[in-house]
Amino acid sequence: MVVPSTTPVRQGTEAAASHGGGIPTVDMSAPGGRSALSRQVVRACAEHGFFRAVSHGVPPGPAARLDAATAAFFALAPHDKQRAGPPSPLGYGCRSIGFNGDAGELEYLLLHASPAAVAHRARSIDTDDPSRFSTVVNDYVGAMRQLACEILDLLGEGLGLKDPRSFSKLITDTDSDSLLRINHYPPACTIHKIDHDDQCKMKSIVRTKNGNGLNPSAGARIGFGEHSDPQIISLLRANDVNGLQVLLPNGDGKEVWVQVPADPSAFFVNVGDLLQALTNGKLVSVRHRVIASACRPRLSTIYFAAPPLHARIAALPETITADSPCQYRPFTWAEYKKTMYSLRLSHSRLDLFQVGDDDSSNVGKGEQE
Repeated sequence: MVVPSTTPVRQGTEAAASHGGGIPTVDMSAPGGRSALSRQVVRACAEHGFFRAVSHGVPPGPAARLDAATAAFFALAPHDKQRAGPPSPLGYGCRSIGFNGDAGELEYLLLHASPAAVAHRARSIDTDDPSRFSTVVNDYVGAMRQLACEILDLLGEGLGLKDPRSFSKLITDTDSDSLLRINHYPPACTIHKIDHDDQCKMKSIVRTKNGNGLNPSAGARIGFGEHSDPQIISLLRANDVNGLQVLLPNGDGKEVWVQVPADPSAFFVNVGDLLQALTNGKLVSVRHRVIASACRPRLSTIYFAAPPLHARIAALPETITADSPCQYRPFTWAEYKKTMYSLRLSHSRLDLFQVGDDDSSNVGKGEQE
C-alpha cells in the first residue's frame, strides 16, 4: 500500500523535514492484490514522480557484493582510479558532471549496462581480476532490470494500456541504452583534505542558488545538483547516509525540497523524462539533488532504464484524449540524449519538445510506433 508521511514540510531556503514529508511508500508484495498495487504505483508516480519501494523481493546478495566491489575501487589511490577515466561520459569521474561546467562533491563510476561494455570497462577498474567485477555488476543489473520491468508493467496495467508491457519492452530490447551509476560522496567534514589532484578538488559550495530560487542551508555542499533523470525510470539504492532531496509541491502549491530518509533496504523509484513523454504528462519526472552534509561517506547506486537509441518516443494512444491533447512531439532517444548533453544539468530539457500551437494538429493518436 501507499503510505504518505504526515510530517509537515518546511518552506524556505533549507531542505524540508528530515522524515520526508509527502514521500509515498509502496509495498511491492501487494498485500491488497495486484490491481490495487498497480493503481497505487500509478498514483505515486502521477502525484510525486517518486516513491520508496519496500518488500520488493530483490535479494540482498547482489547489492552487497556490488557495494563491496565499488567501495574497494573508490578506496584506491587517485592515479589508480583515473585509469578508468576520464568520463566520456562513461567511466570514472570526479567532481565534474557532464560537459557544461556542472560540478558536485563526489566521485563516480558511470557504466553502460550491457555485459560487453561492462567487461571492457572492468579491465581498468579491477586490474587483478576484471571478470570478478563484471560478474558482480551484471548480477546487480539483472536484478534491477527485473524490478524495473515489474514496476513498468504495473504502470502499464494501472494506466489501462492495451499492451501493459509497452514500457518494459523498451528496456528489455537487446540494444537497450540502460546505464549504471555508482556515486561516492566523501564525508563533508573532510572534503577539504582530499584535494589530491587537478581532476578532483572538492571545494565547498555554500548557499548555491539553483534554478528554483531555493538554497541549501549555510555550509551545505551540492553533492549532485538539481536535475531530472532523462531515461524512462531510475532505481536508486544508497547506504544509511542522508543526502537525497526531491522537489515536491506542498499544500500551498509551492515547491519545496523534501529530505528523503536513508533506507538501505529500500529502492527509490524516479519517473524519468521519457516516461513523462510516453504518458503524455500523466506521470511526472521528478527533480532531485544530493546535499553533501554528513560526516560519513555516502554511496549510492542508480540503475537508469533506457530504450535503444533508435527508439521513437511518443505519447501512447491511451494517454491522449480531447481533454488531454498531446503535449510533446515525437522524438528518438538519440535525439533527446544529444539535447541533454548540450545543456546544463538543471535545464528542463523536456520543455524543448513540447507541442506548439502550430503543430499540435499533426500529433495524434497514431504517432506511437
